[in-house]
Amino acid sequence: MLDSFFKISERGSTVGREIRGGFVTFFTMAYIVALNPLILGGAKDSTGHYLGGGTDGANFAAIAAMTALMAGLLTILMGAVANFPLALATGLGLNTFVAVGIASKMTWADAMGLVVVEGIIITILVLTGFRTAVFKAVPQQLKIAISVGIGLFITLIGLVDAGFVRKTPGTGPVPVTLGFDGTLVGWPIIVFGFGLVLMIILMVRKVKGAILIGIVASTLLSIVIEKAFKIGENYLPGGVVNNVFGGKLPDTYKGETIRDAAGNAIVYTNPKGWGLNVPTVPDSIVSTPDFSLFGKFDVFGAFQFEGVTIIAAVLFVFTLLLSDFFDTVGTITAIGTEAGLIDKDGNVPNNNKILFVDSVAAVAGGAGSISSNTSYIESASGVGEGARTGLASIVTGILFLMTTFLAPLVKVIPYEAATPALVIVGFLMMSQIKDIDWSDYGIGIPAFLSIILMPFTYNISVGIGVGIISHVLIRLVQGRSKEIHYLLYIVSALFIIYFLQSPINMWVS
Repeated sequence: MLDSFFKISERGSTVGREIRGGFVTFFTMAYIVALNPLILGGAKDSTGHYLGGGTDGANFAAIAAMTALMAGLLTILMGAVANFPLALATGLGLNTFVAVGIASKMTWADAMGLVVVEGIIITILVLTGFRTAVFKAVPQQLKIAISVGIGLFITLIGLVDAGFVRKTPGTGPVPVTLGFDGTLVGWPIIVFGFGLVLMIILMVRKVKGAILIGIVASTLLSIVIEKAFKIGENYLPGGVVNNVFGGKLPDTYKGETIRDAAGNAIVYTNPKGWGLNVPTVPDSIVSTPDFSLFGKFDVFGAFQFEGVTIIAAVLFVFTLLLSDFFDTVGTITAIGTEAGLIDKDGNVPNNNKILFVDSVAAVAGGAGSISSNTSYIESASGVGEGARTGLASIVTGILFLMTTFLAPLVKVIPYEAATPALVIVGFLMMSQIKDIDWSDYGIGIPAFLSIILMPFTYNISVGIGVGIISHVLIRLVQGRSKEIHYLLYIVSALFIIYFLQSPINMWVS
């Protein structure tokens, strides 16, 4: 019954592969349950209130519980309705924009109301066929470039989250560096290297479950290391010594100090610490979930001219809409290509259903007060493990639902144990680059720009936007305007507006 419903055999998979793939996807993106509360919970709205709390702090437990609940329900919906190996959760980047760019201008309820409005609009675009039409209008080879660019992007995410690549301290000419100040230090980096090497060895030896085995083994190693050496986190909340510690470091400080030009200590860090979760065995693995944030949104509040103009509110919605719209297009293309589910025109099966579930996720995220939910490129790690159907998504979704009660257990997995999977998947996605016709400038240059800008700007939508705009421009210069789908003119115009938001905002204000 499972085989026929999910077409497991038809897609060259097995139930075992789907289950393993579901587990790997969950382990690779479970960090969002811990990270989303830090992002949303660290920001105040225009009234000085934190999300789900008062003026003294956010309700972190409620944010974590709703993050896990929505991820679970929406990922199961994706698997059951669209039969696609794609997981959903609160979108990184989108949540930062909501916390910093929107909530600071209005109340949290109004900000989440804008997210709901964006979700409703994008759902309408799906139901009218516009979103699907845009997806099909993008040339096949540009879709391949988008997939390759996302592969490089998630590789960089893996390297950055593991601490293998970091921002250069201070304001030096080099934007990023190897490890901390040009060197690899600390046990967490060793755990990352161990996991990466182990996955490579297992893949070369064609061992089933290579990625999953690597994550589990690295997590166990990290628990042992933390127990033995008491490493701790690699940062402290606040981080600015002058503000938090009055310019004096606490006696317990064991990390490094970044100083300004005058020699004053400005940042308190522990570069040898764990990236997000400290891998310690919790006293209790069960917690009671708090779903009190559900329904705490106001659809019309942001449009009542209190704090922001209606034009500014519309621009906020437009920014969310464009980012959500094209990030998902890129993610679906990348996952479908890696899974071998793309047809000759670059389209995936059940495309309309996939886009519909993704659009509903935006509405659900706003309704749950946890920011827009969207498709996760980390799903590629599950595909790399063999996932090809929606059964893997259902497995991932069930694990997220369990997380609402088992949140302490999720925090055992450090970044350094999960991120090697992203590097491996990035390698797998790079193989498609050979199918791009680099001799055709109308394809080669846009493909090149898409590929490099996604990791260099840390933004999928930027890569897609520049790729589409340059494709249209070059085809016009070549006198081949008949090859340009009319929708790409519209998309190019929208992206130009998107890139010019700052001067537009200045003009409006």
